[in-house]
Amino acid sequence: MSLPLLISVPHAGLGVPPEVASINLLTTQQIIEDGDEGAAEMYAVRDHVQQFVTTDIARAFVDMNRPEADRRSDGVVKTHTCWDVPVYGTPLSDEIVNILLERYYHPYHARLRTPEAGIMLGLDCHTMAAVGPRIGPMPGQERPAICISNAGETCPSDWLELMVDCFAVEFDQRVTVNSPFKGGYIIRSHAAEMPWMQVEISRAPFMNWTEKRDCFRQAVARWCEQIPG
Repeated sequence: MSLPLLISVPHAGLGVPPEVASINLLTTQQIIEDGDEGAAEMYAVRDHVQQFVTTDIARAFVDMNRPEADRRSDGVVKTHTCWDVPVYGTPLSDEIVNILLERYYHPYHARLRTPEAGIMLGLDCHTMAAVGPRIGPMPGQERPAICISNAGETCPSDWLELMVDCFAVEFDQRVTVNSPFKGGYIIRSHAAEMPWMQVEISRAPFMNWTEKRDCFRQAVARWCEQIPG
């Protein structure tokens, strides 16, 4: 039986949109480093949950976890990676930016806005660098093993506390709440439709990807078993 969850994995993709391939400056390794390395393997639970949403497009080109109006260098359509590496050889026109949003960003969020019947919770799932990059929380500092967020309001506090306990049991690692990440645009913008949490698991090698996937699946299953129906 599928768990009553919607899993969102917005930063696992490595694809370069064909609309900008000719002016892309990034190597494959730089694309990997800007995204959520290991997320495709760690959150490979499609067969265990009711709804699963992801994208092949890399975060370096279209970031599903940014507001559409965020036009900073590390915004929705980026000019620089989170490591401050230039993405393009020439600036993007407004026309190309709008095409990228229409073809990749809007469809992703449309799927999140239409959860299937019976889903209790959305989980927006990420991996985080073990040490914070130049752009982002805790730059140059070691991050915790796991961070679970609700932006203070995107789900009931007792649901969040139970999820923290479930992750702590299954991973046997320190789990923080709303630090270093408070919860991004996805959980904030879709919380009116249903409860959401954000999950960040460190890429530090305390387990391999498969072990982290198994612990993740067991943690969310434990949560579903214990949460009041």
